[in-house]
Amino acid sequence: MMRIGIAADHGGFELKVHLSAALKAAGYEVVDFGAYKLVAGDDYPDFVVPLAQAVARGEVERGLAICGSGVGACVTANKVPGVRAALITDPFSAHQGVEDDDMNIMCLGGQVTGDALSWDLVQTFLHANFKGDERFRRRLLKVAALEKDKHP
Repeated sequence: MMRIGIAADHGGFELKVHLSAALKAAGYEVVDFGAYKLVAGDDYPDFVVPLAQAVARGEVERGLAICGSGVGACVTANKVPGVRAALITDPFSAHQGVEDDDMNIMCLGGQVTGDALSWDLVQTFLHANFKGDERFRRRLLKVAALEKDKHP
């Protein structure tokens, strides 16, 4: 089964706890990058950056980054080269982001998306596979060039 990384600040802590338990019950190996306890006012980059680095290095296959809205987690994760993160709120984007864009981190808003929908989105994200068509690979090469500051 897949090795999944998960991280959240105070705004996503409760959803992280819920999703971690659901993932473990479904047989996934879960690597928790924190927060390990609820601390009001903690900072999402402190947890999302180590998660994103682990995804980029291949230490975990996919990641889940959660903050209050999901926006800060998404912005932060995308600063790490090799990460393709998106804030996901619907099932189509959860699978299409992987199939066409090779998304490897899904961001969620702990204060926006409820437990049931979040679990559905996570399952959709984890079951999706990159299609690998030439047009998708070509686009990803252009994105990778941006990360290296070599504009296509």
